[in-house]
Amino acid sequence: MPAALPSPPLPTPSISAKSAKGESPRSWNTQKLGLRVGADALAAGAAGVLVAPIITMIDKGIIENASGRNTLGESLKKSARELLVRPHRFLGSKPFALIFSLYFGTYFTANTLDTVTSTLHSTPPSTTTAGTPKFLATSSANLALCLYKDSRFTQLFGSPGSARPVPLPTFALFTLRDCLTIFASFNLPPLLAPSFASHMGEEAQKWMSAASVAQFVTPAAVQVVSTPLHLLGLDLYNRAGVRWGGADGRARRVLRDWGMASFARMGRIVPAFGVGGVVNTKVRRGLMGRLE
Repeated sequence: MPAALPSPPLPTPSISAKSAKGESPRSWNTQKLGLRVGADALAAGAAGVLVAPIITMIDKGIIENASGRNTLGESLKKSARELLVRPHRFLGSKPFALIFSLYFGTYFTANTLDTVTSTLHSTPPSTTTAGTPKFLATSSANLALCLYKDSRFTQLFGSPGSARPVPLPTFALFTLRDCLTIFASFNLPPLLAPSFASHMGEEAQKWMSAASVAQFVTPAAVQVVSTPLHLLGLDLYNRAGVRWGGADGRARRVLRDWGMASFARMGRIVPAFGVGGVVNTKVRRGLMGRLE
């Protein structure tokens, strides 16, 4: 009996190189993806550890000044003295850990969103984005971390004997304050950089790029608007039941501290989203450039 001839292989369905609409399939740039995420983390960590000490001191000082525990100047001196004399104690403290976690998480979210975008759209790893998705992602991460940080700072450094849950109106004011800051930190600089470039000239941009100037200016300028929200939120926690009007009402207290607190918050925002933003961007760009 003759051996049976082998049956021809069954045809397998092939994946078309084009979609039903005739479009080319999307290719993802996943090359060295693990290293790219690691670069995102290193850049965020470098920025976070650089800005966290000064921001810890300023945040503590503003809250202690608002609660009456200490003046802003004396609080800053005390914190600076501890950082210089006992750096291990300062850097190992809960306030420093809260601030570092806040900015590491915010920058890491922004960086990984850029990495995800470059992966999905097959663009160079050093590509950055600006727009609604980035605003929503970074603001969500920053809001969650910042609200937790603010609630802990308010309880740690608020009015003596007032350690209690932070009221919902205070959280709402802090949320609005942070939305303004995040929008001015991550979305406005790329949009305003061309305008800055047109006014700076080539010689000035040799010292600092228009993008870096925009990264410094916009987050600081918005503090004039967001600081009253911050002060009102603190006052709602520190002085429950106080009226708006009167010699020592909420409105007068906010107006009294508005100028000094605005400058102090500019002093923390410039390192947080100015220096930190520039360092994060440049470290990430340098690391990604080596991976490209």
